Amino acid sequence: MNARSRLRWDAVPPATGAAVMATGIISVGFHLAGFDALSVADLWIAGVLWLLLALAFVALLLADRSGWTARSHTPPALTAVAATTVLGVRLDQLGWTVVAEALLAVAAVAWPVLLVSVLRHLGRRMPGAAFLICVATQGLAVLAASLAPHTADWLALAALPVFVLGLLLYGDALRRFDPGQVTAGPGDHWVAGGAMAISALAASKLLASGVWSGGAHTALRVVTLVLLGVALAWYAVLAVAELLRPRLRYDLRRWSTVFPLGMTAVASLSTATAARVDWLEPLGRALLWVAAAVWLVVAVGALRRLWRLRRGPGAGSGRGVERAVALPSGRDD
Repeated sequence: MNARSRLRWDAVPPATGAAVMATGIISVGFHLAGFDALSVADLWIAGVLWLLLALAFVALLLADRSGWTARSHTPPALTAVAATTVLGVRLDQLGWTVVAEALLAVAAVAWPVLLVSVLRHLGRRMPGAAFLICVATQGLAVLAASLAPHTADWLALAALPVFVLGLLLYGDALRRFDPGQVTAGPGDHWVAGGAMAISALAASKLLASGVWSGGAHTALRVVTLVLLGVALAWYAVLAVAELLRPRLRYDLRRWSTVFPLGMTAVASLSTATAARVDWLEPLGRALLWVAAAVWLVVAVGALRRLWRLRRGPGAGSGRGVERAVALPSGRDD
């Protein structure tokens, strides 16, 4: 692979996985809410983006091992795992169990490699992307628990310790998180709430798996409701912070805002069924439409950004490629 092709694959940042996560979870939400046409449309978009991300992942690994290794040290690398699990959940809803199991296997293989790499390089006063160590882990728990009812009970049993590990990793990320990001973050600060929302979703899937009964079932129900309550509290705090300190310019990391919005909606819808709390269903539906509206705004911003890169000075030349490679910084220069 020549240098020009390598640079083009470099232009696909790891954070592209956040767009797959955002689009995929809204597809899951639309299915739960009964809007299957919208769900399938989002699934197609998420699937194409996932393929692009997977090709970039493999191409960079083959062409530039040092560049791939450098990327694997950063939290956005874990969006590859989380995106794969979200896509698997949606395909499982379609009844594509074998494909969903294959995606679970892919995610399970990549997860320990990337997680260890990221954990070894985490520092202090981190942005919201630090919570991806929890999100990727809980993504595995969600997909495994989702597959359990029609595949094998052992998947739910295996998902439980992964879920607990995800909660521990949330605590580690929270310890490292810079609180100032709540009012100054460019978009990925929302992952602080999204990580709690996917933890609630994982708990709801474990609750619905049918593996536990009696005291274990009651404990899981309580944990699910507590986690969802914390996720909704984060949602309120982050939303108020956005109103007080608007950040309206497009940033690639805004996809990491859309994902928590959609995840909170899906966690509410899933918990409404699993824990039999009826009032959570209309709340989840309302939050889903909020997430869809923000998805549309961010998608328009992304298309405008790509159009300017294509039309700007140096488009198609080395300078144009360099500008595209600079996209992971999230700056809208």
